[in-house]
Amino acid sequence: MPGMESESSNVSRAEEIKNQANEAFKAHKYGQAIDLYTQAIELNSQNAVYWANRSFAHTKLEEYGSAIQDATKAIEVDPKYSKGYYRRGAAYLAMGKFKEALKDFQQVKKISPNDPDATKKLKECEKAVMKLKFEEAISVPESERRSVADSIDYHTINVEPQYSGARIEGDVVTLDFVKKMMDDFKNQKCLHKRYAFQIVLQMREMLQALPSLVDINVPDGSLLTVCGDVHGQFYDLINIFELNGLPSEENPYLFNGDFVDRGSFSVEVILTLFAFKCMCPSAIYLARGNHESKSMNKIYGFEGEVRSKLNETFVELFAEVFCYLPLAHVINQKVFVVHGGLFSVDGVKLSDIRAIDRFCEPPEEGLMCELLWSDPQPYPGRGPSKRGVGLSFGGDVTKRFLQDNNLDLVVRSHEVKDEGYEIDHDGKLITVFSAPNYCDQMGNKGAFIRFEAPDLKPNIITFSAVPHPDVKPMAYANNFLRMFQ
Repeated sequence: MPGMESESSNVSRAEEIKNQANEAFKAHKYGQAIDLYTQAIELNSQNAVYWANRSFAHTKLEEYGSAIQDATKAIEVDPKYSKGYYRRGAAYLAMGKFKEALKDFQQVKKISPNDPDATKKLKECEKAVMKLKFEEAISVPESERRSVADSIDYHTINVEPQYSGARIEGDVVTLDFVKKMMDDFKNQKCLHKRYAFQIVLQMREMLQALPSLVDINVPDGSLLTVCGDVHGQFYDLINIFELNGLPSEENPYLFNGDFVDRGSFSVEVILTLFAFKCMCPSAIYLARGNHESKSMNKIYGFEGEVRSKLNETFVELFAEVFCYLPLAHVINQKVFVVHGGLFSVDGVKLSDIRAIDRFCEPPEEGLMCELLWSDPQPYPGRGPSKRGVGLSFGGDVTKRFLQDNNLDLVVRSHEVKDEGYEIDHDGKLITVFSAPNYCDQMGNKGAFIRFEAPDLKPNIITFSAVPHPDVKPMAYANNFLRMFQ
């Protein structure tokens, strides 16, 4: 029976490959693990474990859309396999879809009624859904909402005589203040709330006046440095400044979104970047990332960290100020810089991006959503997003966008890369990611790009992670999500 023999050898070969994939997963080589699980699935697609394991690897790479697809397939293959529901619930949870997650954890509990872990996770999920319903019930309609900034007068906040940290004298943020504040942060000291309010409120005023697409002019012979995601890794941010100089009018930076979340020094990162902008608006440009949003901050740590290091009022204030961040930048009318990527339709002009009303939480579709969430793909055309939000776009989409807008290059961030950067789409698109050893486990390098006018040829510099105090990533994250780390 040669057919049965080859089927049996496929099954045993698939099992061998799955074991290799498990080893790659344990070594945090999630991309390699996905490739190996895929090979195992091609040999034996009727094993629910392979689909669930690949789903877990996708979750580790924040590819939640793909994780949900794989977990759903595991459930189709074996409706009684509790891990399938478990993996899908975890992916829904990571996307902030608590109600969908709850259904899956209820199913896990039904299949494994005596599993204490399943019981614990179900209880936490129920709590999260109840909290969500309560928040929805008491929320004020958008049209009636007043700015939290109206209720803050930082001048009336008393600074205790024993406070020995950085102080802003009068209304002007100086370089000396920023340096002292960064030193305090390095030593895990907090900035007084009075000065934190002053910085964030000054930022609010400054950002409010900016367009949704900001033009940056770099004079001939001058440089601009573009950094990608920092994700609360304050000590790595300090290292960037040590390698490349502090932000100033002569040494300007563009930080391309995702300043906060995951890393547990997000308050230090955001106050440092904001303080430099207050000190000298042309020293630093800041773009919104998908993590500058309430839904992400609630889950991935920033909201909890702000509550712990500052207070509840700051939670609301940061949420509002994040809505004022510009969505994209253009350097010398040639280089388009955006956090995520391009669009589900052709023909989008820079004027369309300028016209976006950005003063809101990111919507789930449309131009603003795609700018913050989309990713490039290696093949032409467009495809569904691995993340479950936005889309994947090919080199032909990039090429047409550049031609339509008389641009030379797209620079984006949003994805961890082993070398800190990746060049795609025939050199027309560069991903830059500036959080090395992301989440203390990915082992990747960080990178930044220096552009010198007039030719704006990208000069990519990579760097490794530096030590930080023993506060784990996600230390302030949603209790429920921490269970899955």
